[in-house]
Amino acid sequence: MFERLLPNMRVNTIYDIDLEELWARGIRGMITDLDNTLVGAKVALATPDLIRWLECVRDRGFKVVIVSNNNETRVAKFAEPLGIPFIHAARKPAVRSFRKALQVLELPCDRAVVIGDQMLTDVFGGKRAGLYTILVTPIAPLEEGFMTRFNRKVERYALSRLRKKGLWHEEDAK
Repeated sequence: MFERLLPNMRVNTIYDIDLEELWARGIRGMITDLDNTLVGAKVALATPDLIRWLECVRDRGFKVVIVSNNNETRVAKFAEPLGIPFIHAARKPAVRSFRKALQVLELPCDRAVVIGDQMLTDVFGGKRAGLYTILVTPIAPLEEGFMTRFNRKVERYALSRLRKKGLWHEEDAK
């Protein structure tokens, strides 16, 4: 059961994602979470480093959409200045939001990836939608809200079970 929470790839940050490798695999779109994936949960706008990374991503030909469980005000304030389409109040891990994101990207599921910091929402939801999943280390875990902190407790339990089965190794993350 916990195997459904295993990401296809683990990296420390979005900056560690090998864009050339994704492109070579035929990936053309990125469905990314916002809070603790792109910026800390309390950071309102994109950092200069993130802006440069997003420009690089777009220059390489990738399309990007943000899918967040957060409210419209939070997500719009972040995404609109960057010109990135977004889906707010996504109710991840519901598959519907991922399918909607694929429509925005105009791509089938085998041509897009999900990037996020939570196994229970981003990875599980992305896998349910048939997407390749990339798990990043949360940027600012101390800024997380109640539900995310609860999810982290469940994730810790799942990780202990996955480690016992030999399916999770700390050195797997780049």
